[in-house]
Amino acid sequence: MTPIEIARTLSRELNHGCHCITLDRPALLQALETETAEPGLWDLLSGSHAHLFSATPLFVAREDVDGMRAVVRAVETAARLPGWIEAALARAPEIARFDPGTAGAFMGYDFHLGDGGPKLIEVNTNAGGAFLNALLARAQWACCGEAAPTNAVPPPGGFEEAVWRMFEAEWRRQRGIGTPTRVAIVDDEPERQFLHPEFLLVRRFFEARGVAAVILDPRALSFDGGHLLGAGRPIDLVYNRLVDFTLEQTEHGALRAAYLAGAAVVTPNPRVHALLADKRNLVALSDPERLAAWGLDDAAAALLADVVPRTVEVTPANADDLWQQRRELFFKPATGYGSKAAYRGDKLTKSVWARIAEGGYVAQRFAPPGERAVAADPGAPLKADVRLYTYGGEMLLAAARLYQGQTTNFRTPGGGFAPVFAVP
Repeated sequence: MTPIEIARTLSRELNHGCHCITLDRPALLQALETETAEPGLWDLLSGSHAHLFSATPLFVAREDVDGMRAVVRAVETAARLPGWIEAALARAPEIARFDPGTAGAFMGYDFHLGDGGPKLIEVNTNAGGAFLNALLARAQWACCGEAAPTNAVPPPGGFEEAVWRMFEAEWRRQRGIGTPTRVAIVDDEPERQFLHPEFLLVRRFFEARGVAAVILDPRALSFDGGHLLGAGRPIDLVYNRLVDFTLEQTEHGALRAAYLAGAAVVTPNPRVHALLADKRNLVALSDPERLAAWGLDDAAAALLADVVPRTVEVTPANADDLWQQRRELFFKPATGYGSKAAYRGDKLTKSVWARIAEGGYVAQRFAPPGERAVAADPGAPLKADVRLYTYGGEMLLAAARLYQGQTTNFRTPGGGFAPVFAVP
């Protein structure tokens, strides 16, 4: 066997046979409450967030971690090609043509890991969970050699410094010099969002660096023609967690106007979503001939062809053929997020298919998720995927999500966010 085959075999054996518990839960909960400055927070969340964190790590061959990082770089290289940009913007709303120069904070690259290595399932902007996973990574202890915290991906330490450099870089890409003085973390009804605890962590992160930070609903924003205001005070930078990726909704009008006027740095933004996270980009990523025609080098095109499952747009013209092939496909809305309205082909009903067949979806060759046995029920392995949080094509953090069901969720006993440990 080759070294990578040996590593994959070992990681598979560990994921199925090692029921180790590496999470120091008291340390995690204390850190969560200390770093959010919210005593009693976990007591409030214990019911709704009982399955946010898994106690079990996911083992991944180190070569596959390196391979996923190479995929991220190849995707972002492709997304800078003039042909790619022209094709992506041609189908995007007009707002995506505005280019403030930013790269997009916290990109998320989601992978399924099978016997043949990682498969890139999708790319997301404003990927949630990075700060929570950074806490999780720090609250691990060793239960065997391969489960040592030093094997975490990346090793503990350095996350917050890298994130600060990311936000500084976003600011300087648009502003040239300096740093922001007041930041808004923006989402619809933020206190009702499942990942609201992360917003508290982000706020404290900025405050620890001398930057004022507020968590705001976009309806609390206003634009006076020169400044974006939050609760009556100027906002320099918006960490955008909205899933209205094109800022089209009426209640997002002030943010949209300020963004287009260049009055605030908004990251991520509609252009980044159009160039990277629209699911229709997967069609090009799985088409090496198109990528080569646009000028992507042969090695990168070949890598993407191997790692990105073949994807096509659903149209009335190909709907009948895709229906016949549905058991081998996964269907996703082109501008969807969080696995909403995404369907395994073998689970489709005729009524759901009628909506998909009208268009606005992509059909992707199904790539099975990985598996991880957990102590809660070792006889029924959970599904697993891996997310790389990135900026500018480089990894900030890796994390797994363990779950049951068609798509990722935080409702599975033993499941939730999990650290990634590299082997050997």
